Amino acid sequence: MTNPRITVEPVVDHEYHVQVDDGTDSAESQFVVAPDVLADLGFTAADEQRVVELTAAFLIDHQPIIDYPQLVYLDEVAAAYADYRIQLRRWLG
Repeated sequence: MTNPRITVEPVVDHEYHVQVDDGTDSAESQFVVAPDVLADLGFTAADEQRVVELTAAFLIDHQPIIDYPQLVYLDEVAAAYADYRIQLRRWLG
């Protein structure tokens, strides 16, 4: 399998349109980043779009693209996956 392609486009403040495609399946999602959640994760506004991209990649690693959520809140990802914060810090370290 090839590396999935992830496209992140800002929509409005703290919201992003994300498209993921692995050559076989594709999905589109809306990502919402609450500034307080971003800070709680240990990142600043300057990291926001990169955090969205890495969160999209993280979700691809944890579920099939066909099951990709249409709406993603970072706090819900953090609550659902114990290794999410650790992985983000590793990638953005």
